[in-house]
Amino acid sequence: MKVLAIGATNSKASINQQLAAYTASLTEGAQVEVLDLNDFEMPIYSEDREKESGVHQHAQRFFSKIGEADAVVISFAEYNGSYTAAFKNVFDWTSRIDMKVYQGKPVVMLSTSPGPGGASSVLSSAVNSAPYFDADVKGSMSVPSFYDNFNAETGEIINAEMAENLKSIMSQI
Repeated sequence: MKVLAIGATNSKASINQQLAAYTASLTEGAQVEVLDLNDFEMPIYSEDREKESGVHQHAQRFFSKIGEADAVVISFAEYNGSYTAAFKNVFDWTSRIDMKVYQGKPVVMLSTSPGPGGASSVLSSAVNSAPYFDADVKGSMSVPSFYDNFNAETGEIINAEMAENLKSIMSQI
């Protein structure tokens, strides 16, 4: 099974990418591919730009990566209560190929932040809109206070209850 792990931010030290990669690795025997949104940098989407140049090749590559995967784990960073500009732009471009961005794949949606909110606002928005983009959401979870609950050295959740919840969610895919 191939699991795609995406940290929905362009931060080079993304805690959401760490969470997505860790969670994807909980699928026994899975081949995990971690996507870095920095590899999909594009001009800001606009209809005018699309008419002039067509859909950007990075959007096509992003769509293909989802298509090649058996499942997707995505962890959302929250900027001002919403998606990061980097993720929103990649998603906007990719949705121009096909509104079914997730292509019916099983998807686990996560979020985390250094604070107690755990980026739960953006996670709620993502989960609620997922059916419009053909995501088969198998579970979702917000991890608050990332640095209190994740060991960066081992790359693992250290909160036993959270770790068990993530394992349970991943068993659904």
